[in-house]
Amino acid sequence: MIAELKRLGIYLVHVTPSTEGFRLFFAVPHGMTLEEAQRWMSQQLGDADYDGCVKDLARCSFVVPRDYLLYLDEENLFKAPLASPLKGGRTEAPQAPLASPLKGGRTEAPQAPQAFSPSGLPPFRGDARGALSFKGIPYASIIREWFVRNGGEPQEGERNVKLHKLAVNLRAICDNKREVLMQVMPRFGLSDQELRSIVDSACKEEPKGVSKVMQQIVDHEERRMRNDESWDESETSEETRSSLLNASLKKALPIGLRESLKGVPESMHMPVLCSVMPIAAAYADQVEVEYCDGNRQRLGLMSIIRGEQASGKSVCKNVVDVWKRQLDEEDALARKREEEWKERKKSRKANEKAPEDPKVLIRMVPVTVSCSTLLKRFKNSNGHTLYSFGEELDTLRKTNGAGSWSSKYDIYRVAFDNGEWGQDYNSDQAESGVVKVAYNWTMLGTDGAMKKCFKSDNIENGLSSRILVAEMPDASFAKMPKFGRRSADDEARIQEAVTRLRSYSGFVDTPRLRKAIETWVEQKRVEAAKDIDRVKDTYRKRAAVIGFRCGVIHHLLEQEHESARESKRCLDFALMMAEYCLQQQISAFGEALQNEYVSAQGECQRYGANHSVFDQLPPTFMMDDLRAKKRGFCTDQSLRSIVSRWRRDGWIEKIDSKHWKKNVTL
Repeated sequence: MIAELKRLGIYLVHVTPSTEGFRLFFAVPHGMTLEEAQRWMSQQLGDADYDGCVKDLARCSFVVPRDYLLYLDEENLFKAPLASPLKGGRTEAPQAPLASPLKGGRTEAPQAPQAFSPSGLPPFRGDARGALSFKGIPYASIIREWFVRNGGEPQEGERNVKLHKLAVNLRAICDNKREVLMQVMPRFGLSDQELRSIVDSACKEEPKGVSKVMQQIVDHEERRMRNDESWDESETSEETRSSLLNASLKKALPIGLRESLKGVPESMHMPVLCSVMPIAAAYADQVEVEYCDGNRQRLGLMSIIRGEQASGKSVCKNVVDVWKRQLDEEDALARKREEEWKERKKSRKANEKAPEDPKVLIRMVPVTVSCSTLLKRFKNSNGHTLYSFGEELDTLRKTNGAGSWSSKYDIYRVAFDNGEWGQDYNSDQAESGVVKVAYNWTMLGTDGAMKKCFKSDNIENGLSSRILVAEMPDASFAKMPKFGRRSADDEARIQEAVTRLRSYSGFVDTPRLRKAIETWVEQKRVEAAKDIDRVKDTYRKRAAVIGFRCGVIHHLLEQEHESARESKRCLDFALMMAEYCLQQQISAFGEALQNEYVSAQGECQRYGANHSVFDQLPPTFMMDDLRAKKRGFCTDQSLRSIVSRWRRDGWIEKIDSKHWKKNVTL
């Protein structure tokens, strides 16, 4: 195929910007007009249908993404060749290269970042759609999204393993055909023989149907195409994360959760569910469960819903307001008793004994509550879980000084595991004591506020891994979302769900849920180990706990009697929440945590791990050399931090934009 392209003088083949056809760049044979050259090339390609409107060199063409390229002869494209073919087989000096669009079915080129090989070139006869797309979705788009969900494109040392895993997943939507896989698989520098070996190995394994991840990718790409969204390489896959709640799972949601999504745009379903989980768990505060490790737990949950200004976060407040009605009504009576006591205490005579403190149970506390008042509420809680809802995370940060904020961090961390916390003051004005902390909360905030709360000096303190984060959809230049209204029946069903959660007490056994979560967290451990990804390894552990507790809530709302087993719907929901939690934690906190790991490695092991890597580098090295030595342990930003530190310490000096020179031997 390459020889044929060179014989015809074709230097570039790419999918057109519209993705509705192909465009060829070839040298016009000597003596031919542009129109004659197009007709001649059409005949050479088997009477392909070409765009006869291109008749002059003034026609412009849009630049296309690299992965639209099917074939590239870069050397000859930008340097006029010595000769070009003619009809009779002899060659003469060519004229200027001509761009000739070929009409055809919608298609897209397979990814081939390092080599544009003949196996990546689709046939020009007929409709190439069947060979290069699945259900109208370009395989390149499917492969791109697969890499997004699987740790990015393969790095040094993992190429063959990662491409084999891709081939195993991809074959299910390629009819297990080796020739189709050879066309669509990215190569990353592999030869035909090497890629064929990977494809053959993948196709020898017993077919298991379309995997769950691949089905999610196909569903995601179908939605993207229906919505006519433009692809952006820098996309953060927010829609990918939000789409975890698929249609079948939504229909299977139990009482309370199902009604919480009524009238809510689909893109906001996950943030709404995450905002509801902590208060739902607070109502089930008399329940105890056993986790995969054998320890008993209560349902402690904290969530932050992040989104920019005017991103629609109020949709979460609206549903939480419905969920907390019963607590609000009970607290109103308790607060009235407390206010009456304060008035009697204030108005008593000098020699009159102070009225006895009623020690009322108040479970709804503001997020700005002082530590002393919070301690008092814990002491009077009678073993119940307190709950807070905050509309502005930044307000919480501003109303707490360094000391108070540090104490709140401690309280939040301890609350996740129902641990002990207290304070001891030599004053009657401040509350003293040690209590068991049961405290759930939901907060709304911007990305900026989150970054101020979770900075490099506290990102490792354990709080970030205990938080269920949800991200509102990007509202930049988007149309105004349309909201529906919950009916009175919907709100009554939510109250029924609240009553059901409050009715449970004691130990609830969930063996199937434990097994499902244990399998999931082990799968993530293996993934993190293969990628040497410390961030994923850190966040997978508590993401599993959070997913498990969400699954318990689903089970309590769904079951009709206490002896009922966990349903398949319950297990799917728990796994979905664990996966979503992990992705969101990595998205929100991963980079900061990774930088801390790199920084700690540099400061605490200056002459340890990085020292050995430094020794292994050649006297003059590039970033690729360092990347190969670190074997995917660090992100590119972290690698730049390492290089910056070496340069600061005088170990290296910069030669040019890509090269550094070692100054010392350590």
